[in-house]
Amino acid sequence: MPTHEDAVHIAVDDGHISGTMVSPETRMPGVLFVHGWGGSQEQYLARAREISALGCVCLAFDLRGHGDTRLQHETVSRESNLRDVLAAYDVLASHRLVDPSTIAVVGSSYGGYLGAILTTMRAVKWLALRVPALYMDNGWELPKRQLHKDQDLGSYRRTLVPAGENRALRACAAFKGDVLVIESESDQTIPHAVISSYLDACIHARSLTYRVIEGADHGLTSEASQRAYTSLLVNWMTEMVFGEREGNTPTQTTTMPGSALPEAPPGPA
Repeated sequence: MPTHEDAVHIAVDDGHISGTMVSPETRMPGVLFVHGWGGSQEQYLARAREISALGCVCLAFDLRGHGDTRLQHETVSRESNLRDVLAAYDVLASHRLVDPSTIAVVGSSYGGYLGAILTTMRAVKWLALRVPALYMDNGWELPKRQLHKDQDLGSYRRTLVPAGENRALRACAAFKGDVLVIESESDQTIPHAVISSYLDACIHARSLTYRVIEGADHGLTSEASQRAYTSLLVNWMTEMVFGEREGNTPTQTTTMPGSALPEAPPGPA
């Protein structure tokens, strides 16, 4: 492993002694976690700690309208939340230990939707989407909460949406990195048609992995579902990170449903 050396002067008693600090020159992958609507950074901290142990720098944060800015919940728009994601990405990418060419984005529901769009605006190598939500392109700057009144999201999400007709799907169609898409078997918020729309859009992905968490609902309210998601995500990130270090390129494959981990409280996504 390449190393970097710096001369140091160590203060001791009334004088100094000389030394040489030797450190790895190789920087680490960065991982950005984007929670779903009604969620928070807290839901990702345990997973961030596990993935950090792989040799990654992880950042979890609260979108506006959540956490300390909960008072904005009724008024924050997709435009504002996308700017939140961009700002968080830039903080992560500028970290002194992060290699900006190897950044992963992990998003759930609304966070997956925003994370997909992020790939058209910043460099992303790995994209993990758990039950990614889908919204119509119109009303972009309206309060996010208003979309459930102004858009017939129920019908929209039960229809297979062509990639060219949706901003997040267009982003997936242009994305050339590795993709993980996770569905909850008993999801009452994100129908299978939404997952199919995302999978069909990823036509240029370097590799595509698709899994279904058996018996899981949208918010992963059971402990077993949470454990399953954590295991699946950590295993996939392990493959990506160590494959990158060993110079291995994943093949273009789709892993069909199988057993594989509350992300967000039940409610509109």
